[in-house]
Amino acid sequence: MSITPERKAELVKEYATNPSDTGSPEVQVAVLTERIKNLTEHFKGHKKDNHSRRGLLKMVSQRRRLLDYTRAKDEERYKSLITRLGIRR
Repeated sequence: MSITPERKAELVKEYATNPSDTGSPEVQVAVLTERIKNLTEHFKGHKKDNHSRRGLLKMVSQRRRLLDYTRAKDEERYKSLITRLGIRR
């Protein structure tokens, strides 16, 4: 259900704004999106896993807050991030 350290390093490298960046909103949203995708796949086989579902809802709301923050700070960064991640229509 969680992501491997290798996959996390790939996401950090891909979404980082500079080489030493690990905590920018873009990186955090990318990591959360990957974890959300993994948990969504998990629920296809485990429909009654309500404990993990609570964690999923917390991750979704955390991602929403980070996206709201990014949108308030810089609209262009927000738009480019959601198109790169494919999380909006």
